[in-house]
Amino acid sequence: MAQHALLGASSSHKWLYCPPSARLEEQFENTTSIFAEEGTAAHELSEYKIRQFLGQKAHKPSSKFDSEEMEEYTDIYLNLAIELITKATENCKDPLILVEQRFDYSCYVQEGFGTGDLVIIADGTLDIVDLKYGRGVSVSAKENPQMKIYALGALILFDPLYDIQKVRMTICQPRLENISTYEVPASELFEWAETELKPKAVLAFKGAGEFLPGDHCRFCRARHACRARAASHLELAKYDFKLPALLEDDEIVEVIALADKLASWSADIYAYATDKAINSGKVWPGYKLVTGRSNRKYTNEADVIKTVTAAGYTDIYKQSLIGLADMEKLLGKKEFNELLIGLIEKPQGKATLVPDSDKRQAIKINNTAEADFKEET
Repeated sequence: MAQHALLGASSSHKWLYCPPSARLEEQFENTTSIFAEEGTAAHELSEYKIRQFLGQKAHKPSSKFDSEEMEEYTDIYLNLAIELITKATENCKDPLILVEQRFDYSCYVQEGFGTGDLVIIADGTLDIVDLKYGRGVSVSAKENPQMKIYALGALILFDPLYDIQKVRMTICQPRLENISTYEVPASELFEWAETELKPKAVLAFKGAGEFLPGDHCRFCRARHACRARAASHLELAKYDFKLPALLEDDEIVEVIALADKLASWSADIYAYATDKAINSGKVWPGYKLVTGRSNRKYTNEADVIKTVTAAGYTDIYKQSLIGLADMEKLLGKKEFNELLIGLIEKPQGKATLVPDSDKRQAIKINNTAEADFKEET
């Protein structure tokens, strides 16, 4: 089983902003998921492909996640790695290229260590490349604490030998067509480590500091029971469930900003309470476990067909066109695009209200009677 640091780089987005969360999470089991297992399989396959390209001895891994899709997406990461390695070779006679390199950054973060997917050092430049196989959230390399800590670990190890002047951090997220790069001077990274990373790490290791709820909470194992998170979401209670017409504009904006977070938080609480009731026998005052609703289904379709047709019924099948995803899988991406050109459309989505920080472009809607009249004349 892989060893994990309390203050790992991959969890730094939590403990850097909410230092006491690291110790609080220790009270809750660190479970894995099928998505994490799939990500591990993709990393192992990618490591094999890069080592093979470098002429290093490696055995191709196998897992239950092996598929054409994984081969395709890890090839995207491989091509990016080859591009960076080739550029480094052109600019430097003997670049240093390391795959799955272990870093120790414990001089800034107590017991801190981690592993970088790909490290390239050439001509005073350090490249840190990280594969993210998830398709849920697009991740940016800009000011990314995980990438900065990986880069810091590499600087601690190699800067005395190579006099590294600048650091490039690249995230490759092939399933979202996202390749993000962020570059900083090495000196700036060291300054960040002294002024920001080290002080926060000291607090986090002690379980000290202030709890700070935010977007990072959704990745925290303690999110179900965190009192600070509960307090931040219960701010909505001050509006006493007034009707929208009775709220001021700024109050409505505040409710909109909290609505999604409140829904997510309440869903987390419900899931936590249900799990405790089912698996730990916890009895919640005023609540009980019941058998949920379910849909009827055939126990054996072949026997059903035989029985019903023997009774004289023949019109028992419904045929429909398979979905787009199944069609693309059946035809292959190339033939799918060639055969069905002009036969597939993507309707415009419904107008949705989102925060200004959302990356999508704002739209304007003319919905007044005057505007409608002008369009018709």
